[in-house]
Amino acid sequence: MSLATRDHITVEGHVTPGFEPVRQAFAENFVRRGELGGACCAYHRGKRVVDLWGGIRNKHNDEPWLQDTMVVVHSASKGLAAMTLAIAHSRGWLDYEERICTYWPEFAQQGKERITVRQLLAHQAGLFAIDEPVDRGAVADLDRLAVILARQKPAWTPGTRQAYHALTLGFYEGELLRRVDPQHRSLGQFFQDEIAVPLGEEVYIRLPETIPNSRLATMAPPRPLDMLFGFPLRFTFEAMNRRSNIYRALEVNPGTHVYFDAERVYARNLEVPSGGAVGTARGIAHAYSVFAGDGRELGLRRETLDLLAAPAIPPTRGFYDECLKGDGAQFSLGFMKSSAVWPFGGPSSFGSPGAGGSLGFADPAMEVGYGYVTSQMGTALTGDPRDIALRDALYESLAAL
Repeated sequence: MSLATRDHITVEGHVTPGFEPVRQAFAENFVRRGELGGACCAYHRGKRVVDLWGGIRNKHNDEPWLQDTMVVVHSASKGLAAMTLAIAHSRGWLDYEERICTYWPEFAQQGKERITVRQLLAHQAGLFAIDEPVDRGAVADLDRLAVILARQKPAWTPGTRQAYHALTLGFYEGELLRRVDPQHRSLGQFFQDEIAVPLGEEVYIRLPETIPNSRLATMAPPRPLDMLFGFPLRFTFEAMNRRSNIYRALEVNPGTHVYFDAERVYARNLEVPSGGAVGTARGIAHAYSVFAGDGRELGLRRETLDLLAAPAIPPTRGFYDECLKGDGAQFSLGFMKSSAVWPFGGPSSFGSPGAGGSLGFADPAMEVGYGYVTSQMGTALTGDPRDIALRDALYESLAAL
């Protein structure tokens, strides 16, 4: 079923009766909130209740966003990567409280001997940047990358401070997973084998050559005024300072540009688990719905799911983030947790937002799995207005059931 907005943008897809407010909010995003193209999907108690898409996938030629259009989700990738380690935990391969060097002996250098898996996954290891040069070739060579990662010295005593590991988290997760997986698969391959394929969904942490460019949405940058006034002033200054923590975390060695490609839209056969995942809102919501339920489709144990739903544990100096230069964002076991600063779902919810507005999360209390993706980059750091409108409409619909 389709719905045309007054700006002639056609909204496609369906909603289960009772969830019509989500369709209305999705349509209003194009009229009132600057949406270009995107998709939203939600599952409730294992059933898909919202599946919407519309708008434009490529601003330069007005190509429409279709049912199978995929787009990069930036840091929403982190939640997908964390799912692989949760499966490893459920299979008994990994203990979140164990020291990383137990699984990866070479990691035990430069003061990293006592870093636990939990500390790393909570952005508390002080490994938010890489000092050695890392280019696309290094990212593609996992053995070479592992040596560089093992040599990195923490910025401070691990476990004392939080600093957003914008890109490095996924690289460390990838090597950790390779060490504990009996088949020694890369994180991207593991995600395909154990999550995407079993669920019949298209989400990739390692985008294959076989996906044509016509399936992919291109990212439109924020509008100039949004760039100027949308970000908090202190964050803007930090992001421009080449010596700042956030610049080092996001822009160099390798920097977020590494997962884009001028000819193929996004890099192929390259894994950047903290930023380079490409997929549909449907696939993201479906995966989170399993984590919001009993987990049986993916072989998750209740013990693992309970740990993911538990409150985040702060470092000794609290949740102030030395990269984001703000207080209150909370992370646990590779996911962001809902908090007063960045609320989504309920207290037990876990997920990951991405730069520009994308979001995926699980709400175990409400048994909700949610995914939102977009081709128009926004500037909000604690919830994009388009996504907030969709989530508000979703939870209003749930409350009325």
